[in-house]
Amino acid sequence: MREKHGNDGSGGSVANGGSAVDGGSRGAGDAAAAAGGPSGPSSPSGPSGPAGLPGPSGVVGLRERKRLRMYRDVSETAIALFLERGFDAVSVAEVAAAAEISKPTLFRYFPTKEDLVLHRFADHETEPARVVAARAEGTSPVAALRARFLDGLDRRDPVTGLNDAPAVLDFHRLLYGTPALAARLHGYLERSEAALASALGGGLDARLAAAQIIAVQRVLALENWRRMAAGERADDVHGEAVEAAQRAFGRLGEGLGGFGGPR
Repeated sequence: MREKHGNDGSGGSVANGGSAVDGGSRGAGDAAAAAGGPSGPSSPSGPSGPAGLPGPSGVVGLRERKRLRMYRDVSETAIALFLERGFDAVSVAEVAAAAEISKPTLFRYFPTKEDLVLHRFADHETEPARVVAARAEGTSPVAALRARFLDGLDRRDPVTGLNDAPAVLDFHRLLYGTPALAARLHGYLERSEAALASALGGGLDARLAAAQIIAVQRVLALENWRRMAAGERADDVHGEAVEAAQRAFGRLGEGLGGFGGPR
């Protein structure tokens, strides 16, 4: 059910518009990305656009810092309410009141109700593409992404699903237990995949490779999260998670031809 701009209901979207990972509670924030290292608003002025990037001088100005802080604070306020009462039980008007902003201001920052939660994906949407673009000379795209994922496992980065912190698990339950939020993840995956395909050179072969890479990351992360949700400890699962990632990325490297070879 779509919640139209100006409606006080607690349904799905607030308005049309296109959702990570930022915010004050970084650990819980990154958890959202365990859906596949992937949804956020696609608008350049939205949470997952280039808003958070520094200007030409490499320095983020005061106005930009304030704007990013607004995204973070409103998102965290909304998530706290959703965790306490459930996504569908909290209206956008209630979120705006709790964040001490007007509804029009909230709509300006978050085009849909789902984006209040999925803002936490913002930093991760283009991460695979950035890893590929920044890889060292002689390193294949698959090798660079494998190293990144394995490093995430070692750090218990929630984007890998291997994090058993209560706040992370609570966020995952909210995400996967809410149909509107789970459905919204597809948009994130599509944008992440498109960005990766571009970094791989574009064209059909690059799109096919990107689809396989994103799918592998998603399945690995979901399997790790499933085990965390079942009560297993991250430290106990780590070894098997590393082995699974090594196998999966190894097969990717073998099957993707030039994308698995050196730069």
